Amino acid sequence: MHTDIARIGTGSAQLPQRAEAPHPERNHGLPLDLDWVARVQANTSAIERRAATLPGRRSVKKEHQAAWLCRAVSMIDLTTLSGDDTEGRVQRLCAKARQPVSPAILDALGMQGLTTGAVCVYHEMVAPAVEALAGSGIPVAAVSTGFPAGLTPFPLRIAEIGESVRAGASEIDIVISRRHVLTGNWQALYDEVREMRAACGPAHMKTILATGELGTLRNVARASLVCMMAGADFIKTSTGKESVNATLPVSLVMIRAIRDYFDATGLRVGYKPAGGISKAKDALTYLALMKDELGDRWLRPDLFRFGASSLLGDIERQLEHFVTGAYSAGWRHAMG
Repeated sequence: MHTDIARIGTGSAQLPQRAEAPHPERNHGLPLDLDWVARVQANTSAIERRAATLPGRRSVKKEHQAAWLCRAVSMIDLTTLSGDDTEGRVQRLCAKARQPVSPAILDALGMQGLTTGAVCVYHEMVAPAVEALAGSGIPVAAVSTGFPAGLTPFPLRIAEIGESVRAGASEIDIVISRRHVLTGNWQALYDEVREMRAACGPAHMKTILATGELGTLRNVARASLVCMMAGADFIKTSTGKESVNATLPVSLVMIRAIRDYFDATGLRVGYKPAGGISKAKDALTYLALMKDELGDRWLRPDLFRFGASSLLGDIERQLEHFVTGAYSAGWRHAMG
C-alpha cells in the first residue's frame, strides 16, 4: 500500500509506507557562474510576509494529519552531538531510529516498518552507530569539517571527512567557512565546498550554511546557490549551535534557490532545516512549504530531512492521541 503524500492531503485516508531506498541520485555540480550569483537578490519584506502566512495556510486533520506526521518521522535525522556521548547512548538512539514509535501505535496505523531518516553523530561515534544500525537500511551521518565553527585547518577538515567515510558514514554534514560569505568571496566558498565534495566520495554531502551567522537573506540565497554549484547534495540551515537556527524566511529563500537550480540544471538538491523545530505542527508547516514550493518529489527522505530529534517526541504524542484519543506524558517518549 504505497500512497504519495499528495493524495494524503486531498481525500485519501491511507497512510504512506516507508519511502524508497535513500539516495537514488546525486548533484554533480557545475562550474561556478559568478554572473548567476550576482543576479541573485532577496526581497526581505516580501519573504517575511510570505513566511508569516505559512502556518495558517495549510491544515490537515485526523487521518490525513497522522499520515503527514508518519512521513515526517521518516525524514528525521536523530542526532546526538554532546561532549558526553557514549557508545551506550548512541546504541539507544539507534534503537529509537529503528523503532521510533510504539509498535502498538504503528500497528493501529498500519505503519509497521517505519524508521527515521538517519542517525547523526560525531566521528568518534560513527562505528558504534554503523554497528547498531546494521541491516536496517538507516544511514549514519557524521558531522565533519571542524563542526560547528568550521575553523580548524583546512587539511584537517578534509582528512576528517575521509576518516568518517572509511568508518562507514554514508552521509557527511560539512560546515562552510562563514567568512567567505560575509566577504563575498564566492570563488573561495566554491573551491572549499568542491574539495569537500570530492573528499566525500560515495557519501552524500549535506552542506551547513549556518544561516543565523550570514547576516542577510541575500547572503543566504547566494551561498545556497554557490554550494549547489559546488556539488552539495543537500543544503542545511544550521548546526543547531547558533543563536538563530531554522526559520521559515530562511527556509523559503533556500527552497527557492533549490527550485531555481533545478529549473536551470535538472539536478535535484535536498533541504534540511535544523534547530528550533520541536513541535508536530511545525513539521506540518515545513512539509506544506516543501509541497507548495518544490512538489511531491521533495517529500521523501532522500530530498528532505528534519535536523530535530526533539521533534520526534511530540509527533509520537500526536500519533498516540490520534489512535487512543488521549495524550500521553512526554517522559514516555524518551530518545533512548
